Formats: sequence, C-alpha cells, structure tokens
Amino acid sequence: MTISDQWKDYELIDASLGMKYERWGDIFLLRPDPQVIWNNGNLEEKYQGKIDAIYHRSNKGGGSWENLKSVPSSWMIHYNNLSFHIKQMGFKHTGLFPEQAVNWDFMISKIKNAGREIRVLNLFAYTGGATVACLSAGAHVTHVDSSRGMVDWCKENVNSSGYQGDHVRYIVDDVVKFVQREIRRGNKYDAIIMDPPSYGRGANGEVWDIERDLNYLVHICQEILSDDPLFFLINSYTTGLSSTVLSNLLEIEISSKYPGVVSHGEVGLPITNQSLVLPCGIYGRWEKK
Repeated sequence: MTISDQWKDYELIDASLGMKYERWGDIFLLRPDPQVIWNNGNLEEKYQGKIDAIYHRSNKGGGSWENLKSVPSSWMIHYNNLSFHIKQMGFKHTGLFPEQAVNWDFMISKIKNAGREIRVLNLFAYTGGATVACLSAGAHVTHVDSSRGMVDWCKENVNSSGYQGDHVRYIVDDVVKFVQREIRRGNKYDAIIMDPPSYGRGANGEVWDIERDLNYLVHICQEILSDDPLFFLINSYTTGLSSTVLSNLLEIEISSKYPGVVSHGEVGLPITNQSLVLPCGIYGRWEKK
C-alpha cells in the first residue's frame, strides 16, 4: 500500500464504528467511512466538544451535515505549494481526497524530471487535485469533467494555487465523447490521468458504467498518446474492483504498444491515534521506462 503521510493541513485522527474523525486545516469533521468496521470507541463521545461538524447518514439514502460549531461555507488547506478550497458537500464529501497526494507526488516527479514540455489530459477530473499538481510541475493540462460545478471549483483551486493562465484548458463534456473528438482532431498527450466513477452521467445525459466502459476508454486513449508518453494513471474507488484489474488493462492496452513498467496497489491514510492505516482506494499506472 502507498500511504499519503506528508500532509500538514490534513490529518486522519481516529476511526471507529464506520466513522472517521479528521482535521481539515482548523476544522474538525466526523464523517462516515464504510471501510471502518473496527471498534475503537464512540468517536462522537470521545471527541465531544472537539467536533465542528458531523455528517449523518439517512436511512432513506444520502444524509446531511450537522454543524456543531460555526463552519465557513468554504475554507482552504494546502499541500506543499498546492491550495484547495474545502466545502461541505452532499453525500459526506469535501471536494478533496487527501490520499491522492501520493499520486500527485508521483505526477510532479515524473513531469519535473522529463526534461521537456509535457501535455497532460485529466479525465473525470473532479475539483482538480491532479490538475493543480501537474500545473505546479510545469505541465500543460486539459481538465475534463461532465459537471460544470466541479470544473468551476477546479478553477478556484488553480487560481488560489497561482497557476492560472494559458497552461490549463477547462472542458465540460462527456469523457468518452471528448476523447473520440480528440482522436479526430489529431491532438496528442504525454500523460493521461483518469478517476472514473462506478456509474455516472455525462454532460448530455450519457450513461457511464465502469465495468462496461472502462476498457473501451483506455483502448481509445492509446490513439491520443504521444509518440513518447510519460505515464498513464487510473485511480478508482469502485467497491470490489481489484487494483490488479487496472494493471491488467494497462498491460494489454498500453504496454503492448509502449514499453514501460506497470504497477498497481492501494492508497491509504495513516490514522494518528491508532497507528493503523485506512485503505482509501486503488490505482494502476503505466510509466515510461
């Protein structure tokens, strides 16, 4: 497992009975996490008076935030020279997945050491953690997501990090249709990142199913890779999907055409008060030899 343990503005303090207690800058949140099936006490009782907001699940699906103290509508945290706006979203999210810092570090290192200008395509790009990371390393990034709200949020993160300008292109579109158009246009990229959901809808209602559609997307992405690609990274939070599956896809679709090294595994966060690690997702990546 690759562990994201270099944060200063984020901390996973404790986890128990389906909940995790976190520090986001100066804000302390208690949120559900289905991976936390162990019992380390009732966190709401253990940290009484030290919790700013709790996310409560609803028996009917979804849930809502309960603010126990004054919580701003948006606040910022930093990872090295990257800046991110954090907000209380529906379905327990905050707009950032801190475990992805290990992937940001990987991308930044590869881009900085490439010795040339790198063009990156970020698909299912969400609020732009990877986009900001790649921009910080000097890359040109095309950021694609079907949600205009998420793309606007990415713009906030890019601007706050000081990387606004002509090095980033924002696209609100269905990912598959965008790649198909890029093939017709003859556009090429040196690195591709994707974080596909289990299910989703495109900008015009297109239906995405990871089990049905991921192989096709990776396959057509071959056609927009440059002659000297740097890396291809797939991240996933789909329950039951093994990182070996992502590795197999990359071996068949990318390594068959471009000599390189494929690796895969889990990403996780250290739990401060338990000396444990919380598994948070999986990755598969191809990188140039």
